[in-house]
Amino acid sequence: MTEDNRRLDIGDHCVMLDEEGYLLDPAEWTPAVTRILAEHEGRTLDERHWAIIELVRAFYERYEMAPAMRALVKLVRQSLGEEQGRSVYLMTLFPESPARVVARLAGLPKPTNCL
Repeated sequence: MTEDNRRLDIGDHCVMLDEEGYLLDPAEWTPAVTRILAEHEGRTLDERHWAIIELVRAFYERYEMAPAMRALVKLVRQSLGEEQGRSVYLMTLFPESPARVVARLAGLPKPTNCL
């Protein structure tokens, strides 16, 4: 990330971010973008994180919006099971605000109804 934290340099390509760190153009997302954003935020991603990121990206492709927290919990529960489909589980993976953090890492706009 550059000094102003509004631009990611990935090789010879530049991806622009808004003031909260969300991609201005979700079409520019790649897994490399997620890795760089996570590294900048001090996050280590494993297969559990990537499973959620992939679910959220598929949700966005279908509904053209990132899921807010309740929809995220339901999506994860339906796709990955009861144990993973709990707010507490998502909070352990994505502290602060799981819906916002996952959307940002997935290269999607901030979910509606998220402060």
